[in-house]
Amino acid sequence: MPRRIARRHARNAAVATVAAIAAFGLAACQDTSDGTSAAASSTASQDSASQGSGSPGAEAKNGEGGAAALQKTDPKPLRDGTGLYPRAIRLEHSGKDNGRVLASTVVPNGGNGIGAIQESTDGGANFNQVGTVADPKPADGGKGLCCATLYELPQQVGDMPAGTLLWAASFGQDEPESSRHMSIRVFKSTDVGRTWSSLSTVATAPNANGLWEPEFSIDADGNLVCHYSDETDPNHSQKLVAVRSRDGVSWDGPQDTVASAPVSDRPGMAVVRKVPDGKYVMTYEICSEDPKFSCVVHVRTSSDGWDWGDPANLGTRPETADGKYFRHAPTLAWAPEDGNPQGKLLLVGQVMYNADGSKAEGSGRTVWTNSKGGEGAWKEIPAPVAVKSDKIDFCPNYSSSLLPSADGRQLLEIATDYDGEVCRPYHATDGM
Repeated sequence: MPRRIARRHARNAAVATVAAIAAFGLAACQDTSDGTSAAASSTASQDSASQGSGSPGAEAKNGEGGAAALQKTDPKPLRDGTGLYPRAIRLEHSGKDNGRVLASTVVPNGGNGIGAIQESTDGGANFNQVGTVADPKPADGGKGLCCATLYELPQQVGDMPAGTLLWAASFGQDEPESSRHMSIRVFKSTDVGRTWSSLSTVATAPNANGLWEPEFSIDADGNLVCHYSDETDPNHSQKLVAVRSRDGVSWDGPQDTVASAPVSDRPGMAVVRKVPDGKYVMTYEICSEDPKFSCVVHVRTSSDGWDWGDPANLGTRPETADGKYFRHAPTLAWAPEDGNPQGKLLLVGQVMYNADGSKAEGSGRTVWTNSKGGEGAWKEIPAPVAVKSDKIDFCPNYSSSLLPSADGRQLLEIATDYDGEVCRPYHATDGM
């Protein structure tokens, strides 16, 4: 049993049924190697064997913003072999490279794992690997990579100009518990994801418990904020916290954002988006022994992206008009919408349930939209990738990535699903 799962079971033995559902946590980043490996150096240079035709100097076929090129495409693998915890961004602050789509997945590489960087120059229809990110000192408390994120700076932070790419992940989950001190580490790229260098360490655990699921945003004061899930506080099985930085190197905090009163509650997996009126919207799951919170997706808002109010306020459960709701591993996206200055939010979770608690018919095949900044009822639309497996573990539809086109009319999704015993990422686009 992976250590991430084992720790959760130990803490929730009295509620084994709930724990069995909630416990998979981020075991997505266990070493599930299918034989695929990638070479990585201390500078995490590109993998020339799988680079394909993408290059930083080539003109992006989909042009500025990439809206025109997105068409309906059938799901196909993002890469050969295992790829976990997908993330996708469209470059918007990178000059001539704007419109390129970059995707990140966590890939087994012995006992350590690497970040594989894929690129599309046709709006997400086709991808080639162009780079890798790896810990230059995996033996230095870094064995076991998990739950990475990918981010393009929308403005200058410190000496990093807009367009600088950041990649961060949890390191050290597979270290021996007697010496484990997990950390969240940040790497940067200034050449469209081809090469990566170490930037900073956001946080280091003071004990053997975990730090998970980093997520970047820029607050209203221009600080770079990193949200993550923290297991190290003895008063909380897990809580959501944030730190912030003026330069991406030194970090202030942490500050609790969601920290429930019952010790056994586990808020986690924050994703943050800013909407046009300046409001910040955060989605997350809350795993708990209370059936009301059995990894149910929640949402809350902030006016400045740093102060989220009382951490004990657990937010609200997004629902459709007929009471459907999501559980597990939510992600959030924003898209423009014709005639609506507020635009629309898009939400997906691993499993969709009916109001009565039964699994909904469209689970694994449905994305939600909301045109009121997350308030009121959400509407269902077909997901570009229809996930076939109905397992509730680290793979099927786990933390799927949603990337709307620049005009908000198309949606690219990257979702993982089983191909035999391999957890493979699939990508597809569709209208919305």
